[in-house]
Amino acid sequence: MKQTIAEKILSSHSGRQVFAGDITLAKVDFLMAQDGTAPLVIQAFEQFNADRVFNPEKAALVIDHNSPSQSQGVSALHKMMRDFARKYKIQLFDVGEGVCHVLLPEKGLVKSGDLVLGADSHTPTYGALNVMSCGVGSTDLAIALLTGSQWFKVPQSIRIILKGKRKNGVYGKDIALNFVKVLTAEGATYKSVEFTGPGVEDISMSERFTLCNLTTEVGAKCGIMEVDNITEEWLKSHNVKEYNAVFPDKGAVYEREVEIDISNLSPQVAKPHTVDNVVDIEQVTGTEIQQAFIGTCTNGRTEDFAIAASILKGRRVKAGVRLICTPGSRAIYLECMEKGYIQAITEAGGCVTNPGCGPCVGTHQGIPSDGDNVISTANRNFKGRMGNQNAFIYLASPATVAASSIEGMITDPRRYLEK
Repeated sequence: MKQTIAEKILSSHSGRQVFAGDITLAKVDFLMAQDGTAPLVIQAFEQFNADRVFNPEKAALVIDHNSPSQSQGVSALHKMMRDFARKYKIQLFDVGEGVCHVLLPEKGLVKSGDLVLGADSHTPTYGALNVMSCGVGSTDLAIALLTGSQWFKVPQSIRIILKGKRKNGVYGKDIALNFVKVLTAEGATYKSVEFTGPGVEDISMSERFTLCNLTTEVGAKCGIMEVDNITEEWLKSHNVKEYNAVFPDKGAVYEREVEIDISNLSPQVAKPHTVDNVVDIEQVTGTEIQQAFIGTCTNGRTEDFAIAASILKGRRVKAGVRLICTPGSRAIYLECMEKGYIQAITEAGGCVTNPGCGPCVGTHQGIPSDGDNVISTANRNFKGRMGNQNAFIYLASPATVAASSIEGMITDPRRYLEK
């Protein structure tokens, strides 16, 4: 029988051919937990009375959600992570290194054909590299950390075919928000979402991470893209020399196929308080904002800040608006400094924070006030997501966020890009 990408990856890691609906025990290639979940992983692991992890080189802990620590309690949890990493010789990315979903690909720790588990819901981000990467609970990750394997129900697959060529001012985030709107918040629950079609050809690797990141918001188990020249060049530039590109068989069985024509797509905005509440920007243009945020595992990469800086350079953030920018990693921060993006953002009146999750988490940075409207490049806009149940979060591309920060209201970025 013909297989989808997810079926092939789980087959290669199970030692037998499996298909949607099968239950299988599969070996994992890499494991990750961040400071919001790692303490629970450690507590569960210690209940096993184990004296080792299955392979220290195939696991990492990341301090990114509350980084730097904002309280004694959080500091104690961070210490627990540092002590555990030291004891079992696991790689630790400490304060200031960046966001887990930016760091793992950047460091060459995940590669095409891998099966990866992360104790974080947006682990599907790595699918941009042709990885089957899934978010799991802390106990499941602890078991995998001990055994090197995990049980899976092989997911059904949905194929998204991107057609057409996007117009100027439309970015990967706009395409991602649009497919979330089309599939809806529960439209791909426990499914593998595969992206293909001619529309993918001019989508950058940075944007592909954004697309796979947002598959979490349709309930997907994972999001996966095929390997092409863009993937190969990215892997090469990050010192990944050996990998196993996986493609679906012609005639593979999909639960459904969805065609999306991106040629007439305009900038998209997700309105409060659900990610699938997506509209064309024309429907919300003029909505007053008090805060703007560029960053996160969704849009905190160099390319995102290059776009924002090109709009902000020589202009000023409107008085009364707070523009907060958080690079996704230390390497990205340094590159943005070298290329002048940090300077352009700062001179425009923006605030640049340390690499990490920043205001996205809503625990220690950039918490909005009651009634504030926030436009953000993050992946979620649920009530209380940024730390205040009484704020309103709109999601958009870095271009839209940058343009909106200048106007003090939600603004179509194309008016700045055309100049």
